[in-house]
Amino acid sequence: MGNHCFDIIFKESTANNAIDLLPSFCVFATDTEGERLFELTVDDMLQPIEDGQMLRKFDTGNGNTLVYLLPNGGYQYVIRNQCGANCCLLICNKTFSVCACALRGNSTMRSFGLNNALMLIYAFASSFHHTLLLHASCVLHQGIGYPFIAPSGTGKSTHTSLWTKHIDGCELLNDDNPIVRIIDHKTYIYGSPWSGKTPCYRQQKALLGAVTRIERATQNSIERLSSIQAFASLLPACSSMKWDCAIYNNLCDTITRIVESVPVYTLHCLPNEEAALLSYLTLTRPCPAK
Repeated sequence: MGNHCFDIIFKESTANNAIDLLPSFCVFATDTEGERLFELTVDDMLQPIEDGQMLRKFDTGNGNTLVYLLPNGGYQYVIRNQCGANCCLLICNKTFSVCACALRGNSTMRSFGLNNALMLIYAFASSFHHTLLLHASCVLHQGIGYPFIAPSGTGKSTHTSLWTKHIDGCELLNDDNPIVRIIDHKTYIYGSPWSGKTPCYRQQKALLGAVTRIERATQNSIERLSSIQAFASLLPACSSMKWDCAIYNNLCDTITRIVESVPVYTLHCLPNEEAALLSYLTLTRPCPAK
């Protein structure tokens, strides 16, 4: 995914851990040879490292995750579901290239834990390769990707559904976490296995046309942001660890490259057809560099 490959190795387990725990990943499976972004070993015999320093506990929206810094510079995560039950113990080296996890509970809990572990690993391992996970709902039109970013509940999915309803030739690429990657000075957006409540898992790549932040308003208007404003708008929508200097600097460098290559807008809008047509006509028309 994102033109990156990685390996998942399942050790023998009484719970019969297998790729079946990851149904949204099936379309992304490949037997391609070559460099791997990371390797994750799923081993239920894995034990927690006791001398880690707890850094923080954060709410993922469907559970919470505890983060520990390990003496070797790596990280340990305890991933819990909405009921507070431990679903996954994840241990990674500093660059997230070598990782191991132990799953807990029934198949639903194991699927939840493994899926969240892979999202964490991918976001941080790929940061070393000008790649980021963007919290966005993204539509495709004529081979170009247009992601919409905003805090949860603001109306990203509502707006992209208005595009698919009212704009010919428009389709959904991903509804929660598309992948953005810079390759040879061009910026691309990809589908991913993480699409929130909408099952949209597409192994597809498109040029990134523009990024738009949605803000609720009493009337529809749109404005293009300056580079500084664009950076500040994009940063909160990206998966990161601000306390890890290498990963955070990688993220900031990638965002800087993105805002230098594609326009970023703020759309003040109502949840109606007029808003979708306004953003469509603005984002798809050629605009001068800023």
